[in-house]
Amino acid sequence: MKTFSITAMAALTTLAYSGHAAADSAELAKQLSNPIAALIQVPFQYNWDTGIGAADADRSLLNIQPVIPFSISEDWNLISRTILPIIDADAPVAGGESHSGTGDIVQSLFLGPKMPTASGWIWGAGPVFLLPTASDDALGTEKWGIGPTAVALKQQDGWTYGALFNHIWSVAGDDQRADVNATFLQPFLGYTTKTYTTITLTPETTYDWETRQWTVPLNLVVSQVLKIGEQPISLALGYRKYLDAPTGGPDWGLRFVVSFMFPR
Repeated sequence: MKTFSITAMAALTTLAYSGHAAADSAELAKQLSNPIAALIQVPFQYNWDTGIGAADADRSLLNIQPVIPFSISEDWNLISRTILPIIDADAPVAGGESHSGTGDIVQSLFLGPKMPTASGWIWGAGPVFLLPTASDDALGTEKWGIGPTAVALKQQDGWTYGALFNHIWSVAGDDQRADVNATFLQPFLGYTTKTYTTITLTPETTYDWETRQWTVPLNLVVSQVLKIGEQPISLALGYRKYLDAPTGGPDWGLRFVVSFMFPR
């Protein structure tokens, strides 16, 4: 399964829950560890992978991920997250062709309650859409897709733990291209310190039912909330090792994220 299938769903660049404006860095750090909070943010997630193919090639992926919450009633939020990938992929074989441009957009909508359940769980669910917006045939699927997405998590004593799921089936597009039928599952575990530093461990597991292929990068990411003037931002740096991947890699990679936050 290609990286459009939500590599961008790491816990630290995810959405955020709150029924009111976050006023300080501690609350912002807590919200950034929560995939369905009501915090407007614009993350720029840069991923670099290496060890691809016989040429031991590199691939760069910049995910632009605006997150916009909508209050639709006194008790419910609708969270919109758009993932626009910009890809620069070296040829995996000597003498092959490299490709650069935009990839397919993934649009997720999460409907969830503004407050946790009585036992402290936060949840959201809704549809996910695949849009064939790639500027180069080699960077996208040329397929329209749709499916379900859901997330559930709990935050307690600095810890955040839970899981995010989605599945995308192609429903239209180029008949000459392979169908999309892929499951994404991302359990996550994070801890936020008193200095607003969050350490997150999360596998981003994708299973392609068409090729029966797993892709499983395990990410260890450290993020820090700070302010530039009055603008709160989060900076994150991570390392990942591929526990399983298609033939030809990648082997390992790095992640860097800048998230601009706009508390309401």
